[in-house]
Parts: sequence; structure tokens; C-alpha cells
Amino acid sequence: MKDESTADPEDGMTTAAETTIREAVRIVEDYFSGPTRSLLEWVGPFAERVAEAQRSGTLTGGRIDALVEPHALDTLALKDAPVYGAGFIAAIDLPADARSHLAWWQGEDRKQLVLAAQSLNKENIDYSALEWYRIPMATGRPHMAGPYVDYLCSDEYTITIAVPAEIDGERIGVAGLDMLVSEVERDLLPLFAALDCDVTVVNGIGRVVISTDPQCATGDAVRGTRRAELPRFACTDVPLHVIVDAPRN
Repeated sequence: MKDESTADPEDGMTTAAETTIREAVRIVEDYFSGPTRSLLEWVGPFAERVAEAQRSGTLTGGRIDALVEPHALDTLALKDAPVYGAGFIAAIDLPADARSHLAWWQGEDRKQLVLAAQSLNKENIDYSALEWYRIPMATGRPHMAGPYVDYLCSDEYTITIAVPAEIDGERIGVAGLDMLVSEVERDLLPLFAALDCDVTVVNGIGRVVISTDPQCATGDAVRGTRRAELPRFACTDVPLHVIVDAPRN
């Protein structure tokens, strides 16, 4: 089966293989669905507060920060996901005092991120073309971007989950969180290793997120490799696929 196809675990599989595949898919779904739900839970109430702030006066970047901070800190404190950074990225021209604004907290110290460009000239920050912002703003649906090297925040391989914020049908930006791939590997690889098969998780364009095979590195393209001929199994509500290789001897 070619790398662009998706398989059903029940098609031509033995009971043991079905069980392994279903467990691998369940692990991925459970792991990433929680962080997505956390964003969805606060983005609506946050948007309502933004609307109230707009009605009561000028919406500045500082006012956005004050509204975002408690939600960002709660997201960073999630127990079941290694959230590295969290916050809100404003739609272009939403704040009255800048063309763009990133209200973001990250790291073990949970400090607000202040970019060099943001501290000197907010006009220099242009995230409008970046996948984690562009797609949820265009589709109105949650999106997972990555793995990619996040030169804006962490300088490490990162997965970003983002959901759009709306006021009366108008998208005002995205709420998001970052997970470092190194932390995701720490959590998931032991679970996959217990399945006694090589498990590779790939994103929608066929690039490796994590894999139990040490020769299969994060960011590698599956196309053109042996795994391109193996079935992919889609995860529900998570834009990831699982490839399960033959049992280890």
C-alpha cells in the first residue's frame, strides 16, 4: 500500500496484529486528544472576554496578555501532556497598538516569551503564513502542525496544536500549545516498545513524528522508504497516522 493511503485495522489482519495496531492507534489518540480538548475548553470563554474588552475600550497587546495569561499557565500545568509553551496568537490588526501580537508563556519557569523583534518593533513579527496559524484561521478547525524546528520559540523539534478563536463568526486568532518532540518520545516510545513491533507515527504529509526504529528519525520523509509500502492507520480526531512494522524476532 502506498504512503498516501489509509488502512482499516480489520482488513486482512490476524487477531494479534489487529490488537497491536488498535493499541498503537489508541495510545496516539489518547495522548494528543487531551491537550486539544484543553484548548477548546478555554478558547470560547477567552474570546468572549476579548469581545467585552473591545466594547469597553481599546484592546491593546497588554490587555490581551492579561486575558491570556491564566489560561496559558493552566495549559502549561496539564498533568497528562508535556506542554512546553502555550498562549494566544492574535489575528493581524486585532490589537490597537500593534499589527501583530503573540501572548505566549513557556519553559519550566513559565515566563512570558518576549521576542527580540517584538520588544523592538512588533511590526516585524509575521506569523500569518505559518502552518499552525494559517490553517486553523482558514478552516475554523483545530490543527496539529509539525514536527518542525521552532525557531520562533524553542529552537527544537516541536509539535504545535492550535484552535481558532472567534467572535460572532470572525476569527480573532488562535489559541495554541507547543509540545517538544523529545518529551513526546520520552512518554510514548516505552508504550510502543511494549507492543513488540516497530511503531512509527507520521503526520499528514508523511513525515516521521516519532518512531521506535532508531534509524527512522524525526522529520524524515516516509516516501521512498520501505515504510511507504506498509499500511497506515488513521487516528480519530488527531491528524496523525500509525505504521506498524513486522513483529520483532
